[in-house]
Amino acid sequence: MRYLIIDDEHIAHKIIMEYCQMLPHMKLQKNCYSALEALEYLNTHQVDLIFLDINMPKLKGFEFLRTLSSPPKVIVTTAYSEFAIEGYELNVVDYLLKPFSLERFLSAINKVTSSTISTISMGRAQNIKPEGKHIFLKQNNSHVQVAIDSILFIEASGNYTKVITTDGIISIREKISDTIQLFSDNDFLQVHKSFAVAKKHIRSVEGNRIYIGDHIVPIGKLYKTNIIQLLK
Repeated sequence: MRYLIIDDEHIAHKIIMEYCQMLPHMKLQKNCYSALEALEYLNTHQVDLIFLDINMPKLKGFEFLRTLSSPPKVIVTTAYSEFAIEGYELNVVDYLLKPFSLERFLSAINKVTSSTISTISMGRAQNIKPEGKHIFLKQNNSHVQVAIDSILFIEASGNYTKVITTDGIISIREKISDTIQLFSDNDFLQVHKSFAVAKKHIRSVEGNRIYIGDHIVPIGKLYKTNIIQLLK
């Protein structure tokens, strides 16, 4: 994911860059220390994500954003909470209040990823597949990077949700309903109150069972319609 930092404070660039260096799919394109510098760069280059400060000299962050006819995804990074509503009216993906933690930063990056996939599912980019997309899942005190294509299915387990991948199992302290929201309806299908499967990994459907990888997932009575639609 190609990203641009727009902030007049050097320390802000340093923190964002250090966090992004932990994420292999994040590629810095340029450090801009004013909105005018960023405008000049974007006239000849494209990026996928902008980290945008609000309070900058000459041209403010939101003033800059309004000048873009087709802005990329934007994460606001600021010390001013009072502009949050205005930010969301401009369709920013997230609003990070300085100083922000790594955990909060990863949450914002996950929103960018899920937002991109939602755009795909709405048909605005029907020919693009979310291959190579990654998401960070919190397991205990660590954040595990997972390729979405590697996820076989997810399973509710008490207060946790198990994410079963081709490489193993990750347990996160989230409801299955909240976890499903991270993924595209085009790629994942809920088949039981406690299970959702990745369509691409389904090997076969037999009776009330789905065979996926080396696993068997039950089909709930209330979710049979989803399977019927899939088989059509």
